[in-house]
Amino acid sequence: MRIAELSRTTGVSVPTIKYYVREGLLPPGELTSPNQATYGEAHERRLRLIRALLDVGGMKVAEIADVLTAIDDPARPLHKVLGAAADRLGKASSEYDDTESAAAHAVVTDLISRRGWRTHESDPAVADLSKALASMARLGHGAFVEVLDDYADAAEQVAGADLVYVDRRVSVEDMVESVVIGTVLGEAVFSALRRLAHVDASAKLYGTDGPPEQKTS
Repeated sequence: MRIAELSRTTGVSVPTIKYYVREGLLPPGELTSPNQATYGEAHERRLRLIRALLDVGGMKVAEIADVLTAIDDPARPLHKVLGAAADRLGKASSEYDDTESAAAHAVVTDLISRRGWRTHESDPAVADLSKALASMARLGHGAFVEVLDDYADAAEQVAGADLVYVDRRVSVEDMVESVVIGTVLGEAVFSALRRLAHVDASAKLYGTDGPPEQKTS
């Protein structure tokens, strides 16, 4: 297909497609003349992945380039490729410069060690979790760490379900897109399910009979 058709199919403007080619995110099309090139399904799939990484994952162009480099390296183990995508989704810094932050980081490090998780201290999720626990401690909820393993049990179950879904995808590009979509939108899904479960658990714990009544204006 011509670049104009690729643009219509993917919803990505022609100038943006050309920009991705210049930046090395998208392979150039096959030249049919000095000023004309054709593009195939691989270009369409790559464009959709780039947009997922940008729009859903919130990644920067340089970060996307790193993920795509990992995808295009045939010697890179698949779990390393998926990890390269997931790692770019972390937001917290890795500085632990006060008492609460240092204590929270120690708790997270111990959790990872005890559960035998095959991850590393430099994983952005370590900083994210440490930051959240430190914030809870500052608010007087440091005891939350006592139920951290219960949350970890649930997280393992959710992660397993995520990867069952990812494993249904055929191409590496589809798998990486599934990781991004599952991590970002999957968190929204899990958050909503958690809120629904809270309502149910609260009703059972505090003796509410039947579902809560709907409020009417």
